[in-house]
Amino acid sequence: MTDNAPLNSPLGKTVTYTSEYDSTLLFPIPRLDKRADIGLTTSLPFFGVDIWNAYEVSWLNLRGKPQVAIATFMVPADSPAIIESKSFKLYLNSLNQTRLADSDALQSLLRKDISAGFGAPVQVKLCLPGDFPNQRFAELPGLLLDRLDIGIDQYHPDTALLSADHEAPPVEETLVSHLLKSNCLITGQPDWGSVQIHYVGAPVSQEGLLRYIIGFRHHNEFHEHCVERIFTDILTHCKPQKLAVYARYTRRGGLDINPWRSNFSTGQPPSNFRNARQ
Repeated sequence: MTDNAPLNSPLGKTVTYTSEYDSTLLFPIPRLDKRADIGLTTSLPFFGVDIWNAYEVSWLNLRGKPQVAIATFMVPADSPAIIESKSFKLYLNSLNQTRLADSDALQSLLRKDISAGFGAPVQVKLCLPGDFPNQRFAELPGLLLDRLDIGIDQYHPDTALLSADHEAPPVEETLVSHLLKSNCLITGQPDWGSVQIHYVGAPVSQEGLLRYIIGFRHHNEFHEHCVERIFTDILTHCKPQKLAVYARYTRRGGLDINPWRSNFSTGQPPSNFRNARQ
């Protein structure tokens, strides 16, 4: 086992929270190992971004007065590593008693440390209290799969449920479900999310797709890996011409992680509007 294997992370372990700045608290985990599990060993069939929102960001100004902000981190999907989320929280908490000249100094520090952790340039945006009233809520647009009245007794992802009607004319549609639930790879804690699937191609069986999504209910994997598994499985078994998968997960420890993967040539990163459950 490598030093950066998930089992060596702070997850599931008793830790001491520190308010003394320490960038070494960040725990990178290589993306490659989990990608190999789903056959992604060469070039990636997608591009994308992981959108992290941090709601518990605080530091001190030079006079010792606490400051607060909401931070957003845009992490490229081709970065060599993810950062384990508990270590991310520990790092952010280490800034609580750190004196900085202003929010620009904080943004610069975050950009440097977080980019080093992920191994790729990460965009950092701070929302300061004056902009809090401008924060927006919106649900993922699309046809709701959850409207389907189905019975189900399988709670592991089964690719045999995925199919498309290749005799029918191609369509472009966006499908949404709020019934995505997976579990932390290490602790087994539930991770709740909504998922949006936008594709061009043969009509996908909506009932089969919903059953497949619900099948993650007993599945243990990090958010990013779940979305890449969903993308790869749909691409392989339904063979759409174009595909994008976007998941909005509820927050834990003041952090939410929202992975997006796409092969649309004109694809732009999705909006970062908070869902009702976030």
